[in-house]
Amino acid sequence: MNQSMIMGFDYGTHRIGVAIGQRVTQTASPLAILKARQGQPNWSEIEALIKEWQPEAFVVGLPLHMDDEPSDLSVQAEKFARRLTGRFNLPHTMVDERLSSVEAKNLSAGDAIDDVAAVLILETYLSSDSTLT
Repeated sequence: MNQSMIMGFDYGTHRIGVAIGQRVTQTASPLAILKARQGQPNWSEIEALIKEWQPEAFVVGLPLHMDDEPSDLSVQAEKFARRLTGRFNLPHTMVDERLSSVEAKNLSAGDAIDDVAAVLILETYLSSDSTLT
């Protein structure tokens, strides 16, 4: 386990963006965009990334409405985060991801923005004073 690496996820029902970040530099880099089927990821793909990068924890984006109310996707994202923790025995935290997709579209040249959104979510966490639960 790498004591300074954290893996971030932008959960979606069709695609899941993945990023890796470092506590020391408070920066993150895109890793992958994984396909999901009806919200279910290919867990072996996630496991391969975890084995390769050996993060100490996970950060998952929490899609909230602008009025701070949970969205329909919030429940699914929280369930995904709990499954990550249950399967891989690493802690997770949820991070407000409002407007991360809009910002990711501004930063990305192509249509595939999920990994860039995961970077933004993870960097939001790394630059805050949050602690993992």
